[in-house]
Amino acid sequence: MTPLQHWHDAVNAAAGTLNQSECPPYTTALEYSEFFSAAHHCHMYLKHEHMQHTGSFKYRGALHKILSLSEHERQKGIVTASSGNHGMACALAAQRLNISASVYVPETASGFKLAQISRLGADVVPVAGDCLAAELSAQTIANEQDKTYISPYNDAEVIAGQGTIAVELLQQLPDIDAVFVAVGGGGLISGIGSYLKAEHPHIDVIGCWPANAPAMAKCLGAGKIIDVAENDTLSDGTAGNVEPNAITFQICQKVIDKHVFIDERQIATVITQMAQHERQIVEGAAAVAIAGALKLSHDYAHKKVAVIVCGRNIAFEKLQAILTPR
Repeated sequence: MTPLQHWHDAVNAAAGTLNQSECPPYTTALEYSEFFSAAHHCHMYLKHEHMQHTGSFKYRGALHKILSLSEHERQKGIVTASSGNHGMACALAAQRLNISASVYVPETASGFKLAQISRLGADVVPVAGDCLAAELSAQTIANEQDKTYISPYNDAEVIAGQGTIAVELLQQLPDIDAVFVAVGGGGLISGIGSYLKAEHPHIDVIGCWPANAPAMAKCLGAGKIIDVAENDTLSDGTAGNVEPNAITFQICQKVIDKHVFIDERQIATVITQMAQHERQIVEGAAAVAIAGALKLSHDYAHKKVAVIVCGRNIAFEKLQAILTPR
């Protein structure tokens, strides 16, 4: 069995597990965008993962991981690290399965997202530094307390859970030509890309990064996981360095066909366009993927492309500043 076939089968199994659970993820809509399609001469479809539980795709992977735990492991509780969306997803899944959860967060995390995590009943623990610092702290505490650590991306069950998006996508649009995905630690694109490539190798899988925070792209370029200096970005959900020995690195090497980098102005423009023309509120990471599709639209003229609209959890103040600039 090839590595991609292994991941394909794992995603199929995850889809069955999630669909049979008492609190399954939503099957999210795939909607044709008249505005973006007409303006850029390709057929663009938006996969509305921002309408998932907790406002992002992350619930799929978090729930799948927690469902894989034994009853004994669940009783001990879970520990995770997150800049927001993964933390919210773990908090909700833990709440619904009646287990305790602690979420370690970088000091720069969105206050809105942290409030949501607390509201869902998880303990929030701030950590000095970036997302990687929070991840390493959470792993240390989980080991000391003999609890299960749930990585935002460096976990087979999490990756398989995120990949269930691709199962729905092929059911909704079987003749797709390309998929655009925002990349942080690589869990989302690993799950989606491995499933699609095993099913239809001709489908292009495009990784999209904010130019200010391209950690995984730099690692792929270097051929190994390295520390990458990043700047502030509206796409806070994809910011931060890649965990050492992340299993997503090798998967990304196999499944990503093209890289595209998006500047902060482009991210803000797409957030505005989504509100104005699609009547949808999206966060920076989702805008990165949409902007990536627009930037490479000339490569897919008259073809069908899908964009994973990965989340909507943007702080109101940040959204307001984008929509009404001084």
